[in-house]
Amino acid sequence: MRLAALIKKEFRQFRRDRRMVVMAIMAPIIQLTLLGYAANLDVKDLPIAVCDDDRSAESARLVAEVGNSGYFVIALQTGRSTDLIPLLDRGQAQLALHIPYGFSGDLRQGKAVVQLLIDGSDANSAGIGAGYLNALVTQHGARAAAQQLRAVGLGGRAPTVDLRTRVLYNPTLESVYYMVPGVLGLVLLVITGNLTSLSIVKEREAGTLEQVMVTPLRAWELILGKLVPYGLVATADMLLVMGVILFWFRVPMQGSFPLLFAALLLFLLTCLGTGLLVSTVSGTQQQAQMTMFFVMLPSIILSGFAYPIHNMPQWMQTLTYAIPLRYFLTVIRSIMLKGSGVEDLWRELTALLCFGVVLIAAGAFSFRKRLQ
Repeated sequence: MRLAALIKKEFRQFRRDRRMVVMAIMAPIIQLTLLGYAANLDVKDLPIAVCDDDRSAESARLVAEVGNSGYFVIALQTGRSTDLIPLLDRGQAQLALHIPYGFSGDLRQGKAVVQLLIDGSDANSAGIGAGYLNALVTQHGARAAAQQLRAVGLGGRAPTVDLRTRVLYNPTLESVYYMVPGVLGLVLLVITGNLTSLSIVKEREAGTLEQVMVTPLRAWELILGKLVPYGLVATADMLLVMGVILFWFRVPMQGSFPLLFAALLLFLLTCLGTGLLVSTVSGTQQQAQMTMFFVMLPSIILSGFAYPIHNMPQWMQTLTYAIPLRYFLTVIRSIMLKGSGVEDLWRELTALLCFGVVLIAAGAFSFRKRLQ
């Protein structure tokens, strides 16, 4: 009865705080929508400038292939190669292609050379765009060589390699399928962690925590009474966000829904534990918010959400094992895209459980210590 009364009080207090209600209900949808569309690794319609000094049918065909590939948009065509670098400087193009004079003749002799200039300030787009363009130019050269062999009657003698590619788990290579499940983990950490981190410190600032402490409530009942309401709110947010992921973004669900729900609950446990620990060690709401920001920034950087872990230095890769979000991202992406089961993910699930138990225990111990 004591615990039920405290939970009821927390829900009533939560309902009266309109900012908290908006933050709990609207913020996850807004954040998921914005991040779901913004966090897109697909590179399309890169602006490219072209200087065709050859002005032949062969060079015009190459320019047309680049423009019709879907990866590039020919922003500008110039007759002077000296104009290309200023175009990159002004940001009017991210890449520049220079086709020199004599390109078609050199191509027939098998020694054609073209120059690609790249704006490396955006390394990700530049690298991917350069790879796409290199593949297009290579294919163009291979087709020209095949046509030349057929023209002299040697079409059947050209050695070829038939590379047949099969993409597993994400056949269309949609980056949204990879990013949006990760956004779910980020949103749950931000919303649940912030809500829970403000729960105890808000009462301390308002002076009502002392009134609650003189009641017959035990310490564990007080902690549980603080966690249960926000856990239920977070569960509702989780179901709402999952609905958006499945029905709005249409991310495929290949695995087990019960396993996915269990993984989500384990991650919610770590978020609640993080928020509880932050709330007990903070003296003001501002301190709690700043501490949560300090927790969330390393989680975003080191979890593999924004940057591949295998690209990090070895010592930093070791630090990522202390980030719960790392394990959750692996679990949710594997379940939704690969259909993985417990036998494949038991290590990550065990790690999430351990993190949740340790964080809640640390928060409870810190709270009991402050009561004494």
